[in-house]
Amino acid sequence: MTTSEIAPVAAGESDRASFRAGPVDEESRERLAANGLEYRRVAVDGDDYADWLQSAARGFQDGERSPEQVAASRERSGYRRVTGVYDPLAPVAQAPVATIASWIGDLTVPGAAVIPSCAISSVTVSPTHRRRGIARAMLEGELRATRDAGVPVAMLTVSESPLYGRYGFAPAASATAWTIETKRAAWIGPRPAGRVDFIPRDRVRELMPVLHERVRHRTAGEIDIAGSFWDMFAGTNPAAERTGEKRAIQYADASGEVRGAAVYAVRENESDFTKGTVSVHHLVAETDDAYAALWRFLLELDLVAEVQAQNLSLDEPLLWMIADQRAARITVRDHQYVRIIDVAAALETRRYGAAGRLVLEVSDPLGFATGTYVLDVDASGAGRVRRVDEGESVDAVVLSLGIAELSATYLGGVSVATLAAAGRVDVRDAGGAASTRSEAVATASSVLGWHTAPRLSIWY
Repeated sequence: MTTSEIAPVAAGESDRASFRAGPVDEESRERLAANGLEYRRVAVDGDDYADWLQSAARGFQDGERSPEQVAASRERSGYRRVTGVYDPLAPVAQAPVATIASWIGDLTVPGAAVIPSCAISSVTVSPTHRRRGIARAMLEGELRATRDAGVPVAMLTVSESPLYGRYGFAPAASATAWTIETKRAAWIGPRPAGRVDFIPRDRVRELMPVLHERVRHRTAGEIDIAGSFWDMFAGTNPAAERTGEKRAIQYADASGEVRGAAVYAVRENESDFTKGTVSVHHLVAETDDAYAALWRFLLELDLVAEVQAQNLSLDEPLLWMIADQRAARITVRDHQYVRIIDVAAALETRRYGAAGRLVLEVSDPLGFATGTYVLDVDASGAGRVRRVDEGESVDAVVLSLGIAELSATYLGGVSVATLAAAGRVDVRDAGGAASTRSEAVATASSVLGWHTAPRLSIWY
């Protein structure tokens, strides 16, 4: 089977609904109860949701939510499993002291396939209740719920990156933030036929999810995006602030078909009105022409000195569309974190950079994935996985690694060679001969690698 023939496998709505309605993890519930705390799910349409939302907002240093914002959030959050930890002795006992939310989404993996994955979000613990094992109970509970639901992978974007490695998560797709000096950049990229036009925000709200569905299977790390995110990007959430600042454009090709759209805002420079700043909130392009036309429009806006954009990829074509690459100041950060739960299901879903056989000796602090596995990859890039029987000898390159390290390689964002050089992975040939280590590392890197960098275009 070639990459173009791979059929994406998405999570079914019944599976998503069952996960949302499932009980909290019993082990975590008992652990928290021993400390006098209550662990329970919160109905989005119930009376407890407003207090949960206020606690979650406070945890991220946000302001108090207005009744209109609570109503808008409630309307747009039905896809999420919402959970809180409560202290019956607190002065405001109905407000949770910790929050977490999750849902089953579809994660694109190398080879244009998708895999059902548990997206974890809104993880907060009140500073009044730190160091009581609450975060551990919630995260381990959510991972056990994910395993019990038969979902092979968990994923999240994080505010505090050191927290999640202890649970087996690892940064698997980086994101770049760009600040571009427009006058210095000078556009040298394509100038495609077609046209860029301003459109109303409600129109771009209709276009972006359609375009995203057309392109999200092309890039490892992307996910299916819930409607509430499109409201945020487009400025169509009536309870959101400063929506009037957002401007929307679309690109239509020479035949009149819309192939891309973007939302941006302009901030004036009050001391020099020729040096405004453009912030790109979201840009989605179905074709190379759409990508070039939209970025050219943004970089050539009048009275603008800088264009800023977030969540771009490590190998963005834009860098090769400007005359002076030093006009772009680019910073890289960890962004999409992945945690493999079912090794066989996860590894058999993605495609690989080269044919070969690897033995994976995997350790897992939570025990979900601990074991020794054989990965056989054929000439088409398809992999098959089986557990190694006790005492069995397999003639293959051997990788000894933790589940975090295996998860880091999953989207092709980091090579085995890099992890081995960092001391995070032990690589050897079947006989353990030191003289062949470099060849073994090269083989493992080729097999587990991928030809394009992964990317996730949102925070969640």
